[in-house]
Amino acid sequence: MKGFWNLTSTIYLTLSILFLFSYNYGDVYVVPTAHLCRPEQRDALLQFKNKFEVLNSSFPYDCYDINGNRVKPHPKTESWVSYSNCCTWAGITCNAKSREVTKLDLGCSNLLVRFHSCSSLQNLHSLTTLDLSQNRFSGQIILRNLHSLTTLLLSNNDFSGPIMSLIGNLSHLTSLDLSQNGFSEFVPSSIVNLSYLTFLDLSSNSFSGQIPSSIGNLSHLTYLNLNLNQISGKIPFSIGNLYNLTYLDLSGNYIVGEIPSSFGNLNQLTTLDVGLNRLNGSFPIALLNLTKLSYLALYDNQFTGTIPHNITSLSKLTTFYASNNAFTGTLTSSLFTIPSIEYVRLSDNRFNGILEFGNISSPPQLGLLYVGNNNLRGPIPATISKFTNLVELDLSHYKTQGPVDFSIFSHLKLLKLLDLSHLDTTTAIDLNDFLSYFKRLGVLDLSGNHVSATNKSTISDPSSLYQLHLSGCGITELPEFVRLQNMEKVDISNNKIKGKVPGWLWKLPNLTYLNLSNNTFTGFGNSMKHGLSTKQLFASNNNFTGNIPSFICDLRGLLILDLSNNNFSGVIPPCMENLCLIVLNLRQNRLRGGLPENRCDFLTTLDVGHNKLTGKLPKSLINSSSLEVLNVESNIINDTFPFWLSSLPQLKILVLRSNAFHGPVHHTSFPKLQIVDISHNHFNGSLPSDYFVKWSAMLSLGKNYNQWDDKYMGESYYHDSMVLMNKGLEMELVRILKIYTALDFSGNKFEGEIPSSIGLLKELHVLNLSNNAFTGHIPSSMGSLTALESLDVSQNQLSGEIPQELGSLSFLSRRCVSFNTIKIDAKSYKQTAKQ
Repeated sequence: MKGFWNLTSTIYLTLSILFLFSYNYGDVYVVPTAHLCRPEQRDALLQFKNKFEVLNSSFPYDCYDINGNRVKPHPKTESWVSYSNCCTWAGITCNAKSREVTKLDLGCSNLLVRFHSCSSLQNLHSLTTLDLSQNRFSGQIILRNLHSLTTLLLSNNDFSGPIMSLIGNLSHLTSLDLSQNGFSEFVPSSIVNLSYLTFLDLSSNSFSGQIPSSIGNLSHLTYLNLNLNQISGKIPFSIGNLYNLTYLDLSGNYIVGEIPSSFGNLNQLTTLDVGLNRLNGSFPIALLNLTKLSYLALYDNQFTGTIPHNITSLSKLTTFYASNNAFTGTLTSSLFTIPSIEYVRLSDNRFNGILEFGNISSPPQLGLLYVGNNNLRGPIPATISKFTNLVELDLSHYKTQGPVDFSIFSHLKLLKLLDLSHLDTTTAIDLNDFLSYFKRLGVLDLSGNHVSATNKSTISDPSSLYQLHLSGCGITELPEFVRLQNMEKVDISNNKIKGKVPGWLWKLPNLTYLNLSNNTFTGFGNSMKHGLSTKQLFASNNNFTGNIPSFICDLRGLLILDLSNNNFSGVIPPCMENLCLIVLNLRQNRLRGGLPENRCDFLTTLDVGHNKLTGKLPKSLINSSSLEVLNVESNIINDTFPFWLSSLPQLKILVLRSNAFHGPVHHTSFPKLQIVDISHNHFNGSLPSDYFVKWSAMLSLGKNYNQWDDKYMGESYYHDSMVLMNKGLEMELVRILKIYTALDFSGNKFEGEIPSSIGLLKELHVLNLSNNAFTGHIPSSMGSLTALESLDVSQNQLSGEIPQELGSLSFLSRRCVSFNTIKIDAKSYKQTAKQ
């Protein structure tokens, strides 16, 4: 009896434990049973797995979990095996009661697949969470049967096509993240159907159109991010109805107008970023109601007026970025009295007057201060020494208009970046003494000041320094401490340094940027193959002579080489064929021989103008798919027109001027060409009437102009330049505006009529067809060249009258039609410029 009782108790206890662990706690799967996974859903998952590829190579970007912590990409689908319980697979969560898959998490799994309409995911009807973020998925995702979704995360992929209309039916969604994909469509008003949304991130796509006013009905939203799209129009007033919003980012779009006063209702907002738009008006007073705001970004807009004194009402503000606007007036000192303020960027505005920091009783928290490139003037306030937590400080272009006591910076022991360039001071900076103030300084810019830099052996090296900018400082020798092994960037351009460039520079293991331009260097010292890490070398406008040194070829990481405006002679070293350069500028030397072959497709700029080069253009240039600028002017190149260059998709500037090119100019298309100068060669033949039909950039250049990009051609590290005939004068373009266009076919032997299709080039600024043998009339279609500033068709065989249509060209300030047989009727052409 006793044994029976023990057996019964054991069975009862076992059943109780099994019941306890299989109990339905909110339908969350706890311990799977052998038959929990539904076979049809397992098969759907396996079918989905078979469509994609697991990438074994390193992932192109870091992955992050929901808390922002960096995580290592992991192929979760490795555990997905046939005839096993899919509810135990990595990334899968099931409902314990229905045995259906409710959560699919494949985020950051190194997966590559192109979606199609027959994706087996459509069979997972009970999915509430779908996370495919941070992979390499592409194509168009179909979501028509996933009506139970509450969380949809597709960020950091290559998805494209329409999606918003499909998502509009997922009425239970609370979190939607489509960021960093290729979606391109209007943001539809049907987004209002997602009434439960609390999190919406559409950033880094190509969504366009206006923000629909119906977005104000998403009353549960706490997070809204539309950053880096192509959204235009004004901010709808209805956004002020999103009372629960804590995070709002509209930056990097084309939004215009003023910030609506309804923003004052967003009293839960902690982060607001509207930078990189076209917003205008004065500082939005409504924002002063947002007492919880900690991050405020207004940078790169067109805001005017002053910063209000009562900005102190934003008592929790830690970050205020408003650089690159048109703010004026005195910079209010009250901003610096906000106890929580840590980061301030107000550079590149029009602030004037004296910089003041107000009453500071205790050391402020301010760690970053950028007020450079304004109109601030007067003495640098001594109270800056109280900002002992400063890590980065920019006072560039501060008009001190007198002596400066540089010892006030000695208290800023935490400084890692200091920009005091162009202070307009009479005080010389003793570089050795100045550097002794700092132990952590990594970046120093004293350009445009008078600096004395004697190589004292008693001064300890600033071991933390890795960037030094001393352009235009009047120094006569290279500071010895530049020998520091951690030095990465050195700019000593525009000085008075002469002699040879020391060979030890090339031994610095971390040196990536070196600017020696505009000195009087005469040669390069002996160099050994050590630390060949240099990526950018600028040595233009010196007195270098002889051959280009062969050690240049040992700089295998070199991307930019500018040796222009020197006296180099001999041939271009053949070994330079092995360099994968982005920019090669050998302009204005005495180089001879032919151009080397190009073996890499990274080249964007090739300028060898004003040398003595001969031969033909190397056909290997056709491999330079990134080439934007090709300038071979003023050489002795003997070749036919390089029609094959039309296959280069990025070519914007083509200059063949003053060579021995000859023959007809083939009928071809240059989709991005906006400056072409083939003047003073021996080209001949006629141009067909439709010759310019496919020159797309000159037809509608403005549509492709990105408003927050640099307005000049080139990149931040290099700007292209050229010489061009404009209005009868030789004009040097030190920097070339991205919207500038010119066409110069002068000084050749072209004949026949001027193509009527030239009237399609509505973005054209300069047109020179002079000194040819063109016949017939000036085409009336030129009246459509609404941007034209200079027109020269002189020294041809043109006849007839000047078209009346040219009289409506309001920007045309010079036209020259002399040495033709053209009749000029003053009454019908009153708005012409002087000949």
